[in-house]
Amino acid sequence: PYQAVNQACQYSESKSVFTISSHVTIPERDENALLDAVANIGPVAVDIRADTMMSYQGGVYDDSTCDEQMNHGALAVGYGNENGADYWLVKNSWGTAWGENGYIKMSRNKNNQCAIASYASYPVV
Repeated sequence: PYQAVNQACQYSESKSVFTISSHVTIPERDENALLDAVANIGPVAVDIRADTMMSYQGGVYDDSTCDEQMNHGALAVGYGNENGADYWLVKNSWGTAWGENGYIKMSRNKNNQCAIASYASYPVV
């Protein structure tokens, strides 16, 4: 459990379930490559611009003023279309009381809105 003190790392290799051997970085700003990875590999870590979405409650988040100054890490876990609007399904770390049970539907195919595909990667295990 977490303790708010400086201490030695208690990592034990014998308790490891798997080892990450490397990682794959998605080509910068390439939403098609991100979609391919989410569809065929699984969840992809993404860096996004998040300060404009703090009050998000639901629906497809579309903010044309959201720039590419990344300031938050999240996990792209899926994609879809809602009422004609393409979106990324992104799992956030702000708890289930935020957004749609901790998730946000971020606009997809909107010129890399909120930097969704600017720096994305997944582990190779």
